[in-house]
Amino acid sequence: MRTAKTVLVFFGMIATGKSYLAAAWARQYDCPYYNSDRVRKELAGLIPESKQAAAVDQGIYSPESSRRTYDQLLSLAARDLGADTVTCVVLDGSYQLRSERQRLQDSLTSQARVLFVHCLCPEEVVRQRLEIRQQDPLAVSDGRWDIYLQQKIRFELPVELGPDQLISLNSNQALDDLLRLLDEWLVRVSAATGAGH
Repeated sequence: MRTAKTVLVFFGMIATGKSYLAAAWARQYDCPYYNSDRVRKELAGLIPESKQAAAVDQGIYSPESSRRTYDQLLSLAARDLGADTVTCVVLDGSYQLRSERQRLQDSLTSQARVLFVHCLCPEEVVRQRLEIRQQDPLAVSDGRWDIYLQQKIRFELPVELGPDQLISLNSNQALDDLLRLLDEWLVRVSAATGAGH
């Protein structure tokens, strides 16, 4: 049971398993969960499962649309943290820039601990997952291999985050193992910082 409010940010490049793990952890602890792909499409008036084949940085993936999406994620987290009944919020997005991660901390630290879960996996697994996702009519993400390659160039590694703020997980393992590793880390962080978990 958590006694301190926490924002858990699952981030990383596309198809690295962040949404799968984030949704599972949020379900386990009954936390509000916000996915950047879903929020992006809702802001554009689209159903989440609609396919958007725009080129990199175009359409709903333009810089302006991305700014609105991440602003909305921040607003949703701040709103929920203001409720007495909410002790944790889960955010799920690429958060590929250090400035975007810093913005979260600057904006939410007065309300909660902001902790980051960096999801990674081997590149061949990313490719396989993207191929499977292309065939899935219920997939919300529009991730493609060309987008992954572009993200790979832009992604800023989270070197600014210390071990009490960041865990990196290889998502190419069983979900139960990932959840256990995450919970063990959260217990250690809570013990080190004196915050409840």
